[in-house]
Amino acid sequence: MSKQIGRAWVFGDDVDTDLIYHNKYLAETDPKQMPQYAFEYYPGMEDFAKQVKPGDFVVAGRNFGCGSSREHAVYCLQYAGVPCVLAETCSRIYYRNAINNGYPVLFVKGLSQAIKDGGIRNGDTLEVDLSTGSIHDLDTGVQVHGDAVSDLEHDIMQAGGLFQYMRAHKN
Repeated sequence: MSKQIGRAWVFGDDVDTDLIYHNKYLAETDPKQMPQYAFEYYPGMEDFAKQVKPGDFVVAGRNFGCGSSREHAVYCLQYAGVPCVLAETCSRIYYRNAINNGYPVLFVKGLSQAIKDGGIRNGDTLEVDLSTGSIHDLDTGVQVHGDAVSDLEHDIMQAGGLFQYMRAHKN
């Protein structure tokens, strides 16, 4: 995996799935339509869906994706072109939904404090390397390191998700 450069969309701690993708839109079944509702109910980020560009990163503190088990909260970011979520921690169910759908989550120790200290700010340009876990804020100069995506996670992502991976490795 090569390095990717994109804009940071910074969120705090405890971002639940209703804030990522509100339950009033659960009837939507087409993942390509889900990005238009992303973060609509997150205070201060109501225009996220209109302004996010492919290659931008979601950056969060602790406990990202807590709440319900809806896959919509993964799809709305994945199909918006957000290459991965960078978070100090995330809920186990969000993480499993992400990996099962071939979508990376990079765990970055100290990210919550870096956000609070202004080391990574909303709109900053980030350089992210999923294979090493390296994150460099090109605006502030701050560098943090996360856990690199594992070989198995990489293989699942390359296959397009867990079902596709299992089909390819059924023997």
